[in-house]
Amino acid sequence: MGIARAPTDWHEGDRERRLQALDPAAREAHGRGQYVGQESFVTADEVVWLARASKVAARSRVLDLCCGTGGPALYLARKTGCNLVGIDHSPEAVHLARLAARMHRATLRTSFHQADATRLPVLGNFEAVLLLETMLAIPDKGALLQEVGRVLRPGGRFGLTLEEGQPLTPEERHLMPGGDAIYLIQENDLIALLESHGFRPVQVEDHTGQHAAMAWRLTAAYNRHRGALCRAMGTEACNEMLAEHRQWVTWLTARRVRKLAMVAERVH
Repeated sequence: MGIARAPTDWHEGDRERRLQALDPAAREAHGRGQYVGQESFVTADEVVWLARASKVAARSRVLDLCCGTGGPALYLARKTGCNLVGIDHSPEAVHLARLAARMHRATLRTSFHQADATRLPVLGNFEAVLLLETMLAIPDKGALLQEVGRVLRPGGRFGLTLEEGQPLTPEERHLMPGGDAIYLIQENDLIALLESHGFRPVQVEDHTGQHAAMAWRLTAAYNRHRGALCRAMGTEACNEMLAEHRQWVTWLTARRVRKLAMVAERVH
C-alpha cells in the first residue's frame, strides 16, 4: 500500500483500474527505471538500498509486509535472487500480485497471501522482513513488532520506511483526505518500542528531502494528466488524490512529517 492511498470513495474492485490510470503519470514522475509499480514515494533504488541494508541476498528468505500489488516485491526478487513472501490485507491486491508474479514467471521465488500484518499466518525463520511506506497506517505498532519478532530469526533484520512526527491534530486530520487513518510516531518512541521487542536499531537515514521532491513531482504529473485521470477515476476522486498529495508536499517540505529509512536487527 503506502502513502499514496486510494481515495476514500474508491471501492476495492477499482484498484486495478486506478493503477492503470495512474501508471503514465507515475512513470513520468519517478523517472526512467525508478517506477516498479509502487504506490508510494519511494524509488526503485530506495527499495534496493533498504533490502541490501537488511542483508537481503540471493536465496534469502524475505517477508514483505503490506506488499500491495507486488511491484517492489517482484522487483527485489528479480534484482537480488531472494525468495520472497508477500502479505497484504487487500484480497484484490494479493490477486493482482499473483497475476503479476505469473506474468514475470516469478512464482517459484515469490508467493502472496492475504492477511493482517499484526496477525501473520506464516511461521518464522525469515532472514529479513520489509515494510515499505505503511507504518503510518498501523495503529498498534507494538502488535506489528511482536509479529515481526516472531517470524524473524535471531540476527535477522527488519527494514522499514517511517513517517515520523507527532500525532496529527484534529485540524491536520481534517486537511488530509483519509487523515483519520494516519498514525504518526516520533523516532525516539519507535526506537524505544523496537528495543522493548528485542530489536537493535543499526541504521537510520533521513529521506525527507527526496520524498518531498517526489511528492511534488507526482502532484505535478497528476495535474498534467488530470483530464485523463478525471475521466478514468471521476472528478471527485481525482481532486481528493491531488489534495492529499499537495498536503504531503506541504508537510514534508516543512518537515512537519519526516521520512526515515530504518533498519533494526533482532537480537533476542
